[in-house]
Amino acid sequence: MYSCSDTNIRNYFVTEKWLKQGIRSQKKGKERFMLPKWPEMLTFVFDKTLLQQIYMTRFIIVTFAALLLLAGCGNNKQADNMAITVNLRYTGVDGNALKFAEEMISSGTVDAIRAEEGNLRYEYYQSMDDPETILLIDSWVSQEAIDAHHATPMMATIAALREKYDLHMTVERYTSADMPETDNQFIRK
Repeated sequence: MYSCSDTNIRNYFVTEKWLKQGIRSQKKGKERFMLPKWPEMLTFVFDKTLLQQIYMTRFIIVTFAALLLLAGCGNNKQADNMAITVNLRYTGVDGNALKFAEEMISSGTVDAIRAEEGNLRYEYYQSMDDPETILLIDSWVSQEAIDAHHATPMMATIAALREKYDLHMTVERYTSADMPETDNQFIRK
């Protein structure tokens, strides 16, 4: 199966660009084609039928490459399956961020979110540097799962609690990636 990074396709386009720089001339029913940038300036003499076959092959290859691009060549299927993690930092005053997280847990909202299809993680953490900030790590299998979560009535409950505790938020969004082998030496398992 071909992909956009396939060397044959890349080499074809390099060659195609190079061939377009050639010089064509007709003489006695045959077409001469001189290729530039070669030390000897090679000259090829083509029969008309051979030249037509070359043009037809070029047309087929260009059409094939265009179809690959239209079919989503270059889309990384692994990226489609990557988890999405959203870090939300809730900041308030007088311990309101912590009260918000406690009410989310005690009301059963957190358990309901964790039970949603596609949820991988939904956990609150308190900052050691700033007691007025609570971090929510929220991970999902895909954007579709996040969209489904955002469409639930639960979002109205969460919004009402944010208002109740007058919280302000910052959001960071990440996609998962394989850990490089070089990092494994620093991980204690």
